[in-house]
Amino acid sequence: MSVHAALEELGRFRAHHTRVSQEVFEKGSLVLQKNGHKKTGDEGWDFLEQLALAAIDIGRLDVADRCLEQLSSQFPGSPRVDCLTGIRLEASESAEKALKYYGELLEVDPTNAAVWKRRISVLRRMGQVDKAVSELSQYLDTFYTDVEGWLELADIYASCNQYEYSLKSLSHTLLLSPQNPIYVLQSAETAYTAGDLPLALKMFLMVIDMTDEDDTGSLTESTPFGITVRAWYGVKLCTRRMSQNARLVTTSASNTSPPKHVDLLDELATERLRVAYSSTGQRGAIAQGREVVFAWVAST
Repeated sequence: MSVHAALEELGRFRAHHTRVSQEVFEKGSLVLQKNGHKKTGDEGWDFLEQLALAAIDIGRLDVADRCLEQLSSQFPGSPRVDCLTGIRLEASESAEKALKYYGELLEVDPTNAAVWKRRISVLRRMGQVDKAVSELSQYLDTFYTDVEGWLELADIYASCNQYEYSLKSLSHTLLLSPQNPIYVLQSAETAYTAGDLPLALKMFLMVIDMTDEDDTGSLTESTPFGITVRAWYGVKLCTRRMSQNARLVTTSASNTSPPKHVDLLDELATERLRVAYSSTGQRGAIAQGREVVFAWVAST
């Protein structure tokens, strides 16, 4: 592969936030060896950062150090380079040393969000969940609009089986990004796990409403696909449990109104899942589990 072709491919990886470390390292090493990045202007620095991260991922710290040396020389005192240096430190030194390094950087610049998030990541990896939650909560008080931060907090709570707190964290994510069906689905599944079935059902239906008309191609628009199918699974799970235990219809920590016509929703979910797994054409691979799904939706 030529240097030009390698740079183009690496640029596409950056644009799409694709993390394929081995491939990035192989292509990036070719560019670095021939100094091809020096002819690309400012993009050359983005390339060095990309290659450094990939090299750290696969354990080639010598290459990461070469990239960091050039970046540090060009951008002395850069918060971004400081953070990258910390990631390099994490790969070869103790977690305590990395925490100390990040702490020193935050004393100089407490607004360095990237360093703050790396510190939280190290605390979580060390098993210091309480400290991680405390620091992440402080971080979000300062950087409220960081959706990734709220998702991280929700994930920490979920990993500790504190699903109600996880759901509260996700509610901030929905406020910041209400049009993202992935976040709505995550909230629905968390509500289901927390035992708030009325809320879970409501949110699964919201996902369906947001995504059901996105299907195009050889299938009819009424055929569920992708995330919509997953949401119909959620509806089926909720309505089945509600049918088996009437108390769950009105049990809601969020005070969500009880759903109407649970039986009809259950029938609709069954029909939608049957349609999804009966599909043929360019998306017919989903039909591979047809017999298992049909048996499941038919069971009581």
